[in-house]
Order: sequence, then structure tokens, then C-alpha cells
Amino acid sequence: MVISVRPASVFEDVPAVLGPKSPGANVCWCLSYRIPSKLNNELRGPARGDYVAGLCRGETPPGVLAHDGDEPVGWAAVAPRADTSYARSRTIPKVDDLPVWSLWCVRVRPGHRGRGISHALIAGAVEFARARGAPVIEAYPLDNGDAKVDLTMAYAGIRKNFERAGFVHAADTTSLLAGHPRILMRLDLR
Repeated sequence: MVISVRPASVFEDVPAVLGPKSPGANVCWCLSYRIPSKLNNELRGPARGDYVAGLCRGETPPGVLAHDGDEPVGWAAVAPRADTSYARSRTIPKVDDLPVWSLWCVRVRPGHRGRGISHALIAGAVEFARARGAPVIEAYPLDNGDAKVDLTMAYAGIRKNFERAGFVHAADTTSLLAGHPRILMRLDLR
């Protein structure tokens, strides 16, 4: 297995990881934290995928994809915090005035889990942000200790995976996900 992580600039690879089974479904497409809630609620069915396709064609792709050979097997959403809803969050604090980047979703396709792909995605997202001048990257993972996490709600990542990547605890939050507290972790890229 050779996992490569690259910018999500080819939309045709994105639906395998983020797309719904039914084209008319109103699922996330990893837009919930990326766009204003009004727009997120207005985009229905195929319009959600169309929106993501436009992001993939943009100057800064919406994240990174992990590939096992040519097969897309994982996704990580990463963008400047100022361009996300985290910029206005009441539950996830702003630590300072640096133009930080946020890494808020790490997803590995079923059948490919347990092979280190989430670690490759975190590393790939860090390099993606670093290459675009980010001084710091932050994430908001679950602080679940040894407790099991429902895989559908594990998209935020877990603390130990970010610690393994060199991130450090920067702040507590008042955000909960799947019954677990989330913390703000950061990695200085300067």
C-alpha cells in the first residue's frame, strides 16, 4: 500500500469519499463549516456536489485527498479559519490574531480504515497549509481518552492522532461532539 495525499483539485475523485449514495441526498459534502449556514441550508441535492466541484476548480482546493494508487480513500478539509464558520464560533475560541488555518474533517472510506490513512491525511493537510503560507494550523478533535467514538461522528478526529502529528493542546472549548468534549490543538508552521 502506497498512500499519496494531494490537493483535492480533481472533483471526480471527491464523490467517492464525500458523495452520497443517492444523488438527491442533502448530505454534508463537508460544507457545513465552510460556508454560511444560510447557503448551506439552501444548497439541496446535486447542488451541493456542484458547489464542491466549483471549489475544486478554484485557486485553493477545499482540502486534500488520500489515494491508494488511483483510488481515492480519504479526505481532509483544510482552509484559512477566516474563511470558515470557526471564525465566528461561540464554542471554539480564537487563540490569537494569527491568520491560522483550520483542519476540521478527516474521513477515511469504509474498507480502508485501520491502515494509517488518517495519519497521512493529517500530514498532507499540514503540508497543504504550509505550502500556502499558513503560520499555524489548528484542529478541533474529540478528547475521548480511551472511549470509543461513533465513526460517523469521528470526522473531527481524535486527540491522540493530532498529538502524534505534533499538534499541542492550545485551548479548551465548550463544543461537544458525539458526547465527547472537543479541544483546540495547534501546530506552529513557522
